[in-house]
Amino acid sequence: MKLLLDSLLKSYSELKNSIPIDPHCQFGKNDVVELMDKLRSLLFPGYFDDEYAEVLLERVKRLLLRLLAGKKEQENKEESEKLVMGFLAKLPKIRASLATDIEAAFDSDPAAIGKEEIIISYPGIYAISIYRLAHELYLFNIPMLPRIMTEYAHSSTGIDIHPGAQIGDYFFIDHGTGIVIGETTVIGEHVKIYQGVTLGALSTRGGQRLRGKKRHPTVEDNVTIYSGASIFGGDTVIGKNSVLGSNVFVTESVPADSRLSIYDKPTKRTKYSQKEWYYEI
Repeated sequence: MKLLLDSLLKSYSELKNSIPIDPHCQFGKNDVVELMDKLRSLLFPGYFDDEYAEVLLERVKRLLLRLLAGKKEQENKEESEKLVMGFLAKLPKIRASLATDIEAAFDSDPAAIGKEEIIISYPGIYAISIYRLAHELYLFNIPMLPRIMTEYAHSSTGIDIHPGAQIGDYFFIDHGTGIVIGETTVIGEHVKIYQGVTLGALSTRGGQRLRGKKRHPTVEDNVTIYSGASIFGGDTVIGKNSVLGSNVFVTESVPADSRLSIYDKPTKRTKYSQKEWYYEI
């Protein structure tokens, strides 16, 4: 055991740049999951917890303060409390946005029996709920926690939404598995996205040099993107009222009011990109 321990300690030293050692790591997974559960209970009273809102708010506040302070001395307690209260003040706004998302899901899905079913069981609503909470924390420049939250939702639903993305109201995700929405994506209102859609960066070869730059597409209002579609690039804009069919691969902007599909054979429609790609206006 002594030789094994020495070998392990040696690896701690040799790999400290690749695997940083942080004895004060404040983000325990169980605490983050508990935080998300309590926040969802505040957003959807009566569905996931029978505690009173006042009790839930106090528990969420304590959890957030503990996560921000970690195992270190609370030297920034006043600053942490200000951040926490600022975030909690956003909860009514988040609920208002989620109300539009639930309306969009109900209106768009003929299989939906009722809004209660959507709130309890739809993975898209779960992923959007966690995203909207994490996005507000992201705007407060709180490190790590927003990404941990959305990655947990990703692992639970197969829907990967970066907390930095900007997503408007009435957002509908159907089925959802395999969806990827990158950090600098901008999505307007009344947008529908189906399973397997990627809103990604055209190239990541620049690595950290691309940090802070617009790398992901913009999707304007009233756009529908069907399953398997891939849209790449920070300069790519999908114009309002457009419909993108399944499995299209887009690296250039699409005008408003377009219908973009893949055809097996050439047609008389206007050519879009490669020989089998066309859009119509």
